[in-house]
Amino acid sequence: MKKHNFSAGPSILPASVFEKASQAVLELGNTGLSILEISHRSKEFVAIMEEARALALELSGLTGKGYQALFLHGGASLHFYASALNLLERKGAYIDTGTWSHKALTEAQFVGATSVVASSRENGYRNIPTDFALPLDADYLHITTNNTIYGTEYSHYPEVEIPLVADMSSDIFSKEMPMDKFALIYAGAQKNIGAAGVTLVIVREDILGKVSHKIPTHLNYQVHIKNESMTNTPPTFAVYTCLLTMQWIKEQGGIKVIEERNKEKARILYEEVDRNPLFKGYAESKDRSRMNVVFNLVDETLTDQFNALWTEAGISGIKGHRSVGGYRASIYNAMPIESVQLLVEVMKHFEKTV
Repeated sequence: MKKHNFSAGPSILPASVFEKASQAVLELGNTGLSILEISHRSKEFVAIMEEARALALELSGLTGKGYQALFLHGGASLHFYASALNLLERKGAYIDTGTWSHKALTEAQFVGATSVVASSRENGYRNIPTDFALPLDADYLHITTNNTIYGTEYSHYPEVEIPLVADMSSDIFSKEMPMDKFALIYAGAQKNIGAAGVTLVIVREDILGKVSHKIPTHLNYQVHIKNESMTNTPPTFAVYTCLLTMQWIKEQGGIKVIEERNKEKARILYEEVDRNPLFKGYAESKDRSRMNVVFNLVDETLTDQFNALWTEAGISGIKGHRSVGGYRASIYNAMPIESVQLLVEVMKHFEKTV
């Protein structure tokens, strides 16, 4: 029986994507070859890569606006470093809203000077700080738009005159966003885009080539643009899965339709967290994430009892990150509303049995 997968990542994908990707493992189209063995230089895969890059820009509303989309290795974690390597000349400015934004800052320090212009660390990362002042020598401002561990998410984005850089790994394509505010976006695929193993990078070309230091070939975004995202062998299966997922988003009616579904799923679950006296939410209400609902038991001695209930119901992946504890229900694009409703029913049933 297929479980209700609330994992933070790798996470649930649409059923049709699972089916089409599975078929392609046996044979891609009528090529007589599996997607796992087809040459990345073949016309069939080149067409997949070209369509995936074009569709990423289309969904972002960035087609024809001076941006390039790349599908690269390394996960978002590598691009903590690569983004700084391509942009940091004098100083990188960072807003610290959680574990991943802090790691991005740490990696940038291998490149050069950094400045934390705002942080919610002292508040346990329960909110998104809004007040900050940029250093005069800042080359860019980096934010993490959604914080999976703590369940916070930006609803409004900083207004700055320098390039705005964002790790969008966990909320890209989940809602309509002013993507042209951002000069550089990177996102690990394994939440809303596709299978683990590839990272989507969207970059405005005019911000590149301005640093004085040398950049290693495979970390240089200009090199990847020149080679059309195939400087070396790309993760072919992961790229194909991204293409299928983006096609699914478009078939559903686009990001506007996806956003309405996500808003409803989040509303249903947060209402129960707030109503049920056995639970309490973690993040401040104004900054709650639609993608990752983080909550705790008021009485932690009931943990085993609650765990038994959701496990028996076929629910998987809702244990919270070790740094926060409690529970984290990740309700990404492909999560059916029925799964969210089931979790709410389990929470209500738990209330009656205690």
